[in-house]
Amino acid sequence: MKVVVQRAIDASVKVNGKEVGSINKGLLLLVGFTQTDTDKEIDWMVNKVLNLRIFDDENGVMNKSVKDVEGEILSVSQFTLYADSRKGNRPSYLNALRGEEAIILYDKFNEKLKEQNIKVETGKFGADMKVSFTNDGPVTIILEK
Repeated sequence: MKVVVQRAIDASVKVNGKEVGSINKGLLLLVGFTQTDTDKEIDWMVNKVLNLRIFDDENGVMNKSVKDVEGEILSVSQFTLYADSRKGNRPSYLNALRGEEAIILYDKFNEKLKEQNIKVETGKFGADMKVSFTNDGPVTIILEK
């Protein structure tokens, strides 16, 4: 499981020109799965995302989590995180989990985030999405389990 975490002032996702999810201050998550991912990886990732201290405290030090700042999460599925571009110029996506299996894990991931009393918005799995956000910092962290 791979998640690109981006600290955001705001973020939104559109499908066919219609906004399907948006947040204010919080995290934009780009989420991808591979064949070996299970509930164990999801639990680890949920804990890591919710407790990652990348928001400034009163001294301007990144010492607070999304929970501490009462932030929100926009979670967007992104199979291209598992692109292999070592050979040639056309990436291979063989390492990405097939859609019908990945959607189950993606839904579990989002549900487990929501269980922690945090606002979670999502894109539409498998759709052609247009994501807009204002990266705060910029702060971008890549997590992999």
